[in-house]
Amino acid sequence: MGATGRKRVTAVDVARSLGLSRATVGFVLNDTPGQTIPESTRRRVLAEAARMGYRPHRAAQSLRRGSSRVILFVLPDWATGVPLQQHLDEAALALDEEGYALVTCTRYAAGRARPLWELLTPDVVIGLGSFGDEELASMHGCGITRIIPAPERPATLDDWPALTSGPALQIEHLYELGHRRIGFAATADPRRSLLLDTRVRAAQHAAAGLGLGPLDVRPVDHGVESAREVVRDWLDAGVTGVAAYNDDTAATVMGAAVRAGVRVPRELAVIGHDDTPLATVFVPSISSVRIDTVGLGRHLAAFALHEADGRPLPARDSGADTVVVARESTLTGSDAPATAL
Repeated sequence: MGATGRKRVTAVDVARSLGLSRATVGFVLNDTPGQTIPESTRRRVLAEAARMGYRPHRAAQSLRRGSSRVILFVLPDWATGVPLQQHLDEAALALDEEGYALVTCTRYAAGRARPLWELLTPDVVIGLGSFGDEELASMHGCGITRIIPAPERPATLDDWPALTSGPALQIEHLYELGHRRIGFAATADPRRSLLLDTRVRAAQHAAAGLGLGPLDVRPVDHGVESAREVVRDWLDAGVTGVAAYNDDTAATVMGAAVRAGVRVPRELAVIGHDDTPLATVFVPSISSVRIDTVGLGRHLAAFALHEADGRPLPARDSGADTVVVARESTLTGSDAPATAL
């Protein structure tokens, strides 16, 4: 029975309607290679199947060929911002070109819904974080063996330099502009702790490599008064430059600074991350880190295809296409556009 309660039209129904053998109809509907079926018969079968409303039984097809041609990408409970969505869109396009579908799902803390891999039986499951023992047992129970990361092949966000190399560029950019006491504006959203921890660690490492002291890391929520207090504390501590978790956080810091009468960037320079549309329309415009979301999406697709059917493993993502786009929020003096505050 179909989802509407009506009986599903099968290949047997089509064969009975045409007075043909089930095998002949099955060969046509499944586009089985190596068969010498007359073109006129093939057209009759396809026309009758369309008239009767026949739809392939995808689960049965997957069992026959041993592949669902589905890649499942399991996301942490993050808000899907512009860069991540662009990344996923490009990966989906690249996989579609190869006959695969990319499906995404989110792992929520409550975890009450049935895991999507149990419903789809994907060829490959890829996650940004490690899977728990119960999740792995569930996947193995479904016959899923290509799981990334797996216990024998651990992986972390550090394995995706395009996602994690930006903070070092932020610190280097501020350092080159003469800032020696630098703060880091962390998101206050606990759901993003996995990526936040990785970015803070990368920023601290870059600061140490430049001979700077530890970064003054402070959480920033989107409340005006809260952000204003953080800005005041940074200025009291001698901080002159701030690297922000993302462009939204950078905008929050800059808005609080401007409302408090702090000149950006002359008294406090701020650089964001992700180079979202907000970075260009905010006043002053926000310097930011631009990620090659197209290249990253294509890399993810190539990696998934390697796992799915053994294609050559792509070169490791180097993060080389991650760059700083300098704008008004950090440029000063002769380099600053006339609209900088």
